[in-house]
Amino acid sequence: MPAKTLTRADLSDAVHREIGLSRADSAQLVEQVLDEICGALTKGQNVKISSFGTFMLRDKGRRIGRNPKTGQEVPIEPRRVLTFRPSQLMRDRINAKD
Repeated sequence: MPAKTLTRADLSDAVHREIGLSRADSAQLVEQVLDEICGALTKGQNVKISSFGTFMLRDKGRRIGRNPKTGQEVPIEPRRVLTFRPSQLMRDRINAKD
């Protein structure tokens, strides 16, 4: 059974229920937080959220890959990738036996 995906609307509804902001204000707050995170990452900054984890940018160099169908070698260009490292608290919560 696949897990449900948490969406922006779900986050907005949670803010609405927990804090009591209007639905529009809740949606705007969620958008502002996500925009701030995205903006920091776009500028090359890492984003650390205490008790949650860290979003980190990592530069990958040029390398040679292989087409799995043909076995032909193809160059993979350098790129920047986004990684997430959960905090120890988050790992403990995920692995906790319920």
